[in-house]
Amino acid sequence: MLVAILAALATAQTDTPAAENKPKADVIFVHGNIYTGVPANTPFASIERAEAIAVKGDRILAVGKTFDLNPFKGPQTQIIDLGGHFTMPGFNDAHLHLDDAGQTKLSVDLTGVKSLDELRSKVATKVGESRAGEWILGSGWDETLWPVKVTPTRWDLDEVSDGHPVFLVRIDGHIAVANTRALQLGSINLASRDPQGGHIDRNEAGEPTGILRETAQEAVLAVVPKPTHDQRRQGLELALADLAAHGVTSCQDYSPNWENFQIFEELEKVGKLTARISEWLPFDEPVETLTKKRDSHAQTDLMLHTGMLKGFMDGSLGSHTAAMLEPYADDPKNSGLPRYDPVKLNDMTKERVLAGFQIGFHAIGDKGVQMALDAFAEAEKAAKEAHVKAANGGDDYRLRIEHAQVTTPAQITQFKQLKVIASMQPNHLLTDMRWAQDRLGPKRAATSYAWLSFANMTKGVYLAFGTDYPVEPVTPFRGLYAAITRKSENGKQEYFPDQRLTIDQAISAYTQGSAFAEFEEKEKGKLVPGMLADFVVLDRDPTASSPEKILGTKVLRTVVGGKTVYEAK
Repeated sequence: MLVAILAALATAQTDTPAAENKPKADVIFVHGNIYTGVPANTPFASIERAEAIAVKGDRILAVGKTFDLNPFKGPQTQIIDLGGHFTMPGFNDAHLHLDDAGQTKLSVDLTGVKSLDELRSKVATKVGESRAGEWILGSGWDETLWPVKVTPTRWDLDEVSDGHPVFLVRIDGHIAVANTRALQLGSINLASRDPQGGHIDRNEAGEPTGILRETAQEAVLAVVPKPTHDQRRQGLELALADLAAHGVTSCQDYSPNWENFQIFEELEKVGKLTARISEWLPFDEPVETLTKKRDSHAQTDLMLHTGMLKGFMDGSLGSHTAAMLEPYADDPKNSGLPRYDPVKLNDMTKERVLAGFQIGFHAIGDKGVQMALDAFAEAEKAAKEAHVKAANGGDDYRLRIEHAQVTTPAQITQFKQLKVIASMQPNHLLTDMRWAQDRLGPKRAATSYAWLSFANMTKGVYLAFGTDYPVEPVTPFRGLYAAITRKSENGKQEYFPDQRLTIDQAISAYTQGSAFAEFEEKEKGKLVPGMLADFVVLDRDPTASSPEKILGTKVLRTVVGGKTVYEAK
C-alpha cells in the first residue's frame, strides 16, 4: 500500500503542472482516519474527516484526500503512513501540575495504596533506603480506598519512620499527614493556632494528630529541603514523557516555583520540550513580580510562555475543605475552608485584571464558586470602565473557574453572563462518585459536575477539560469515558447520567475548549491549514468505540509541530 501511495505521489509530482506552484511539505502523513474537529453538518457525520495531512515547518499546509495532497510533495518530503488509524487534534490538558507529577515519580508514590498498612510498608521501605535523618516525602494516598476510611495520624507514621521526618500529601494535595519529627521541625505543637485558610486536626487532648489541612501544610513545607535543580529537571522530564505517551501535545501547568519555568526554558533551548506549555503564575504574588515574570519570556512563543494567574478559593470535597454554602451532609458542623476574605479577594482580582492578567480560580464548593464569580464581576466591570484590554488585546477577559464541581443553577447562569470559562476535569468523577453524594446530599449532588448544563446554555459556556495530573492519571481517555458515561470504570455505579456529553462534545472540550481557555483557538484544536501541526494517532476510533473500549485506548504516535515526540514500540 505504501509503495502505491509513493508511486502515485511521485507520478503526480512530475505529471501535474500545478504541482510546481505549490509549496512543498516537509512531511505528508497519509492513509489516516483524520478527525479534523471541523463540524461537518451532514446527516452522515458530525465532524469532517480526511485521509492525509501535509506539514511544512510546524504548521499544517493542507488536509484532504491523499490524491489531493500530491502537489505538495517535493523531492525531500517524508511520507509517513498512518495505517488507517484514527488521528485527531492533540489533547490540550487545561489543568495539571508537572512539578508535582515529576516529584511524585521521584518520591514515595502512594497512588492507589489499598490500606494504611500498605502505606506504612512503603514508608518503611523508603526509610530503609535513606540516609539517617533524611526527609521521607510522598504523595497520592486516599483513605476512601481503604477498608477503614480514616485518615492516618502522626503516630501511625512514627512506628515506621525510625527518627526520619515524614510528610505525605493526600491525592488531592489539600491535606497532608506529618509524623511527630516533621511537626517538631515545622514548630507545630499544642499551642499552635490554625492559619488563615487552614486547619490543624487535633485529638481530644488538643494535640495535633499530624493531619494538616490546606494552608496549615505550609509550616512543614517551609522546612522541607527543596529539590535540587537537577532533581527538578529530572522530574519534569519524566512528567513530559508521560504527557507525550498519552497524546497530550499542550498543557496548562501550575508548577509555582519559578525555577520550574527556567527549566522549561532550558529544555526548549536544547529541543527537549515535547509539549507546549502555558505556565500559570501565583495569584498572590505582587503585581510588580508577576509583570516581571510575564515580560521575561515572549508571550508570542507558542512552545512556552506564562499564562493566567491561579488563586485558590477553597480546598477539595475529598478532604471536606471545599467551601460550601451549606454544611456537608456527612459533616454537619463543617462548611469547608474559604481561603480569602471576600473584600481582599475582590480588590486583588481587580488590581490584577486591570494590569492585563487573565485569572483562574480554583473553586470546588458552591461557596468558593460564588466568591470567584463575585470577584470576577467586580473586576470585569472595573476593567471595562477603564477600557483595559484582555491578556490577548481583545475585549473577552476569559476569566476561568478551575474545577467548578459544585454549582447551583443560578451560578451556571452567571457563568454565561460573565463569559466565565468552566475548566473541569471529568476524570475526577471516577474517583469522587464513591462518596460525593454522601458529602453533598442528593439535592446538591444532582447539580454537581454539571458538564451538560454548562454546555447547554444558549451558545454554551466554554468547557475546557484537563486531568489535574498527578491527582488523576494524565491519560485523557479516562476523562472521555467519564464525560460520556458518568459511570465508574467497572460500569457498576452511575452518577446523575442526565449530565452526560456526546463524544464530540468531550473531544472538543479537550482540544478546542482548552485552546480557547488559553487564547489560542486560532493556533490549535483543529486540523486545518494554517494551524499548528499538533496531533495524535490512536489505535482505535473513540467516536466509533463502545465506552468501555475507550478506556483501553493506546496512543500510537504523538506529533508536536510536525515532529514525532512519541511513537509506540
